[in-house]
This record gives sequence, C-alpha cells and structure tokens, in this order.
Amino acid sequence: MLSDELQEEIERWTRKLDEKLPRLVARDEPGKEILENARAYRGDSQHFLQDDDLIKSFESLIWAWALIETGENLGHLKPSSSS
Repeated sequence: MLSDELQEEIERWTRKLDEKLPRLVARDEPGKEILENARAYRGDSQHFLQDDDLIKSFESLIWAWALIETGENLGHLKPSSSS
C-alpha cells in the first residue's frame, strides 16, 4: 500500500536527518539561515506526520535535505569538528 511505503520513507529519512542536522555547523550568516530553515522543515514534517498528512510530511523532509545539500555544496555548512 502506498501510504505504508510513504510512512517507511518518512521514518527512514527522518532518522537520517536527525543524525545529520546536529553534526552540521554554519560557516557564515547564510549558513545559519539555512540550518534554521532546515530545522524548521524538520519540525514541520513532524507536525504534518502527527496530522496524518504523509505527503506534506515527506515534502518537508525533502526541503530540509535540499537546503542541507545546497548549503554544503555552496560552502555555507560544514561538519562540526566533534563529528
């Protein structure tokens, strides 16, 4: 069933995001904004999941990942030295 598959994907990507987000630091002001927005999208995902809106929950995770990857690729984010 599609909803079961989507639920599994949400759980998988949430775990990965929860592992990655705390290990990132901002190199500059844009990086701080990127991290803030990625964390907000992570929170939005949880909110939508609690409301059983699986599509919006998954979309929020994708936005968070897109911000993180873009921030890393543009040099605004880096792994923390304690990672």
